[in-house]
Amino acid sequence: MIPPEQSGPFVAHMEMVLDVYKRPFDPRHPVVCMDETPKQLIAETKSALPASPGRVARYDYEYRRCGVSNIFLAYEPLAGKRIVRVTERKTKQDWACFIEEIAERYESAEKITLVMDNFNTHEPGAFYEKFKPERAKELWDRFDFVYTPKHGSWLNMAEIELNVLTKQCLKRRIEDIETVRSEVLAWQNYRNNKDSKTNWQFTTKDARIKLSRLYPTIDD
Repeated sequence: MIPPEQSGPFVAHMEMVLDVYKRPFDPRHPVVCMDETPKQLIAETKSALPASPGRVARYDYEYRRCGVSNIFLAYEPLAGKRIVRVTERKTKQDWACFIEEIAERYESAEKITLVMDNFNTHEPGAFYEKFKPERAKELWDRFDFVYTPKHGSWLNMAEIELNVLTKQCLKRRIEDIETVRSEVLAWQNYRNNKDSKTNWQFTTKDARIKLSRLYPTIDD
């Protein structure tokens, strides 16, 4: 969703993200995008009719809800690498643990630029609610947080990867979190080994033309 009218805060955050995306690949200062999405756990109540020549498998419309899991995904566009974790919840503590995992994966990096939305769990205070102060500050110092604007999730390349994950792997009924984890891990390894990358083309120059209506009008 894009705001329908002029929005200084939107274009400011948008241009900040687009500037980050212009940076060249630098393993000491990687740019990583992070996002999350729920995955509802659903069980079949009746056995499906198997596929046969000229006919796809058929599933009954009835199902049983088995709860909800959460999928965290971190994606480094210029390296074509992903980290995906499935959790039972999406609390601040869960997010903090995932960020710690990112930090450990990039242990040789001096500073990690993390692009994400401004969801209320995505803030440094979460580190202090999960870890001791020394560890919390250590993690915070590893990152430079860059937030996408409100209604600007399309600017987060991790969202693109989550859409790919859903279409290729999770667009079906799965009843337990362990199966989700197994499927997601297989997808992560496949995409990483394939070296799949995002060819991001949208720039600040494009934004100032195509989204000119969002820029506040300045009187001379």
